[in-house]
Parts: sequence; structure tokens; C-alpha cells
Amino acid sequence: MLGAVLIGVSGCGSPTADGTQGRPRSSPPSFFSGAPSGSASASGRQSAPDHADAQALPSTVWPAHGQAAFIESGQSQIQVGPNQRAAPIASVTKVMTAYLVLRDHPLQAGQDGPTLTLSASDVADTAHRRALGQSIVSIAAGEQLTERQALQALLLPSANNIAAVLAKWDAGSTDQFVSQMNAAAQSLGMNDTRYTDPSGFEQSTVSTAADQVRVVQQAMTLPVFASIVSMPSTTLPVAGTVANTDTLLGHDGFVGVKTGSDNAAGGCFAFRAVRTIGGKQTTITGVVLGQPGADQVAAGLMGAKAMVDRIAGQ
Repeated sequence: MLGAVLIGVSGCGSPTADGTQGRPRSSPPSFFSGAPSGSASASGRQSAPDHADAQALPSTVWPAHGQAAFIESGQSQIQVGPNQRAAPIASVTKVMTAYLVLRDHPLQAGQDGPTLTLSASDVADTAHRRALGQSIVSIAAGEQLTERQALQALLLPSANNIAAVLAKWDAGSTDQFVSQMNAAAQSLGMNDTRYTDPSGFEQSTVSTAADQVRVVQQAMTLPVFASIVSMPSTTLPVAGTVANTDTLLGHDGFVGVKTGSDNAAGGCFAFRAVRTIGGKQTTITGVVLGQPGADQVAAGLMGAKAMVDRIAGQ
């Protein structure tokens, strides 16, 4: 029987549903009722395990394909499933992007933050991304978005063009922002992660499920991040009403966090759900990567829901 290993923790209104590559995929659904000895590093080599064997979880807890990890409230260790390796993570990347923006430009409840004015070059970049079939929101030159609105566009409809806007606004350039992403990953102990862009469009942006649990945990400590990812939809000045690609929101205890999908990454979902386990309300924060299916967004959502159902049933 395969068991789990534990890792300590410190501390898109788009033409495509959520995928960050210009590859075929379906629209998101309305709602869907071998343990490793080490993990592959971002460079592709096998890294030494930084964890000890834990109480075994039944192999049936984990998805049959891809990789997954989770942590329950009250625990200090991440439960790590088999097949952990550095792999493309698509739009799950945007969790780190939003985390850094809010770290550098904190918002309090009720605050909208500074205003970002979109330029003609932002519109040209959006047109280029649209032509590639990327996940974007419509914008106009001179349009003004508050920081909060920009984060909503980033996290709900999964707008790659707004990821680029936020990166340049925060760090002065995309390259400098990516450097900050990697520095933050290292500070969080995400040793098998390499970011090469702020949206997840590039297949060279890779991570593991266990590493992504770390940044999801950190991001969800920020009330503004947690409130945004719990929104079913929002309204933007030019794009109008845009829906959250996370259609599990409000069902079976799911309160967020971020979908991701493309042909390289498969279906991915960083999530938080609250369930009653052993008579106690328990928060489960986890990530599934590489879920197969014709509808990749649905595959990530269903993979996570099935895993949460199994965890809660243990």
C-alpha cells in the first residue's frame, strides 16, 4: 500500500476557460458534484527527501494520475502523495503573483488600493495574447483598474494580460518580478519550483504539488487574497462581468483557490475546503496537478473534489 510522506511547513471574461497556453480546451463546468523517495528539482534532477515517513494514508486517497499534496488545519506537516516532480503548473502560478503583489502593496479590508492606468502597449500585448488563444480580459487604453480590481481579473477569469500588467507595476519589469517570484519561492522552502513568467503561460514555469501548498498557505493568510478567491464573479470597467473559473465555490465546503489548465500541465487546482472530519470542522488546503481529461479545468476540479471526499471519509 502506498503511503504518504510529510513535509514540514514554516510559517479569465476570457476567450479560453482558464488555460494559460493557446491550446484546445473546453469551457469550465457549472459544477461537478508509489510514494516518492525524493522529488524532482526544477532543474530535472532528483532531490533528496526533506521529510520523514509518516503514518500511511491509503493509496486510494490520492488521484490516480498526476500529483497531489495537502495539509489539514491543526497540522504542521504537508501530506505528500506519490509522483512528486517538477512539472508545469499553468495558472496556479498566479497564486504566487497575487501573493507578491499583496506582500509589496498590502490592502486592508475595504481598501481598493492604488490605481493602475492601462496603456496602448498593454492593449497591444492583450491583442497578441488573444491571438495565441491565451486567457485574457478585454481592456482599453486609458482604462483604470484599482489594485483590487486587477487582482480580481488575475485570479477569477485568470487573465494573463493582467498578470503582465501587475508584474511590471510591482517590480518595474517582468524579468525583475520573476526574480522576486523565485526569491520568494526559495524563502518558502519551495526547492523544486522555478518561475519563468507571472501567468504560467510558459511551460518552463514548473513546481510540485507539495511546493504549491506552501505558497497557497501563505497567500490564504492574507484576508484580501482569501476574499477575492471566494468571489464567484466580479465586474470590471471594460470587460464587464467575469466569472471565477473555480465553479466548486460554495459547494461541498470549497472556498477557493485557483484553477490552472493547459496541455502541458493538464488539469490543476490549488484549493481550500472546509469539511467535518471526526466531528470537527477541518480546513483542507491542497493542490492537484496533472489531472487528465478532455476538459482540463473540470479534470482539476473533479480531481480535487474526489480527493477531499476521500480525505474526509478516512
